[in-house]
Amino acid sequence: MFGNQVDVLQVLSDAVSEGIVIVDEHQNIVSTNISANAMFGYEANELVGKPLNVLIPSTYHHKHTHHFTSFYKKSEKRRMGHGRGLFGLNKNNKEFPVEVGLNPFTLYEKTYVMALVMDVSERKKIEETLSLRSEALQAAGNGIIICDNLQKDQPIIYFNPAFQELTGYDAEEIFGKNGRFLQGDDRDQAAISKVREALKKGESCQVILRNYKKDGTLFWNDLSINPIKNHEGVMTHYIGIQNDITKRKNAEEERNYLSKIFDNSLNEIYVFDFNTLKFINVNYGAQKNLGYTLEELKELTPVDIKPNFSLKKWHKLSAPLINKTESRVEFEAVHIRKNGTTYPVYVSLELSKLGERDVFIAIILDITEQKNYTQKLEKTVELRTKQLKTALEKEKELNDLKTKFLSLVSHEFKTPLSGILTSSMLLSKYTREDQQVNRDKHIKIITEKVHYLNAILNDFLSIEKLETGKVNYKISTFRLSKVLNEVVYNANMLLKEGQQVKYPENIDDIVLVQDERTIELALTNLVHNAIKYSPEYSLVVITITQDEKNTIFEISDNGIGIPEKDQKNIFNRYFRAENALTTPGTGIGLNIVKSNIENLGGSIHFKSKAHEGSTFILSIPNKAL
Repeated sequence: MFGNQVDVLQVLSDAVSEGIVIVDEHQNIVSTNISANAMFGYEANELVGKPLNVLIPSTYHHKHTHHFTSFYKKSEKRRMGHGRGLFGLNKNNKEFPVEVGLNPFTLYEKTYVMALVMDVSERKKIEETLSLRSEALQAAGNGIIICDNLQKDQPIIYFNPAFQELTGYDAEEIFGKNGRFLQGDDRDQAAISKVREALKKGESCQVILRNYKKDGTLFWNDLSINPIKNHEGVMTHYIGIQNDITKRKNAEEERNYLSKIFDNSLNEIYVFDFNTLKFINVNYGAQKNLGYTLEELKELTPVDIKPNFSLKKWHKLSAPLINKTESRVEFEAVHIRKNGTTYPVYVSLELSKLGERDVFIAIILDITEQKNYTQKLEKTVELRTKQLKTALEKEKELNDLKTKFLSLVSHEFKTPLSGILTSSMLLSKYTREDQQVNRDKHIKIITEKVHYLNAILNDFLSIEKLETGKVNYKISTFRLSKVLNEVVYNANMLLKEGQQVKYPENIDDIVLVQDERTIELALTNLVHNAIKYSPEYSLVVITITQDEKNTIFEISDNGIGIPEKDQKNIFNRYFRAENALTTPGTGIGLNIVKSNIENLGGSIHFKSKAHEGSTFILSIPNKAL
């Protein structure tokens, strides 16, 4: 069919290790080489003239015909079935995986396709085996690492997810590290020497090491080392298999250590961690007395079962043990049960070890019976002492109030009455018409003094009403500006030379549903105080804000302020600050303001500093409660 050229082509193709199958435009086989015949199980020239489909599984015939037609039109060299698995069919109808390269060529003006076929059965088996092993490594429950023994410091070149989960490290923190990084600074372990010796000799070994997770948590590692050697017997890699046996190790150590102590003990015995203070084990006597299970107690610390006991106090009590100045510390405390009841205890505390772990051991004695008699006696004495002290304090307080009240009434009434008497005497001397100015002056003095006395009497009446509960508040709706105008107008008459009252802005639309008279009296008292206790040429500032629920008043001055030691008593009745004793006043105004405002659901507090001034803050509900 091809003549001499075919013979030449046949000779060349037989020299190629890959199978060669040449087909024409109708997909009929025109030539095969020795490798192709052997691959598909045919004799020489047995395939010539047969359709290509005899070498393709029937399930692929339809798609293959479509792909061949498309390829034949383009006639471009390429791989067949790129990205898909291809299969050939031998003479015995057995499928096997192949890779095919397609090469179109022209001979005597006819186009043919040369297919280079490779049997990849062995390679696929190897890939499947490797994939299976890789999946097994990835799915293994134990942490597995592979280290390159031929590189410097034997770096980790592979680790499975279980290793990462066990240690808590990120991938970039593991790759390239020597496996010893899990030891941290804890290198003084006999088992480490055994590992080094085994790696040096290229032998397997199994040891138990103290290793540490990324967060510093200790875990016990049952480590198996297995070498990988090449055909020359050289260890090129080694596999490390990590098994976390922390729970088992801890359980063994706890059981061996505590079994000697716990058996038949009548006292409460607690073993807890040196660092976290969480209980590791608690004997049955303690569990029964406290009412907790062992599992519940393992989530608690000694501080949790001692009411009114802080970590600071614990550290102070245990310091002699930690500093090794004492081998035992003893003290009394109180334990609180799960049901909330308490009982007194005597604590004997020691520092010890549980395997490699530092622990505290506390032996507790319930001293309820010993304490009962003493406490009963102490409570009786305390009660009698308290009652006597209260009676004495009350009597002293009443005497102090009586003395203060008499002194106050005497002083506050005597001064204005003396002024009235003096002005009355002088009035009688100013009889001429041209002395009208002098008469007006003294009439004004008399009027002011009468108003002052009337205000004092009103304050005393207010106290009586507040104490007897006879105050009747009249709730109405009113504009705040109306009340404030009245307060400021009256305050202006009291201003000292150069003093000013700064009126608040934007209050025209503020409306309250409250007792108008009480609000006015409260503001009047605060503003008058600010004026009275401030120097000349000073400023009294009134600020008012309102939110959805409350209206806030702030009255600020730059006056004498309130000494810090007097501030706690400033709202007490008859109390006057030390720096205000020379200024007229009764000491009851703020007490009345506070009582009335609180009765209306409001509050009052202040900020003050001696010699710098004060700010009183009054908060009142927008609507009476």
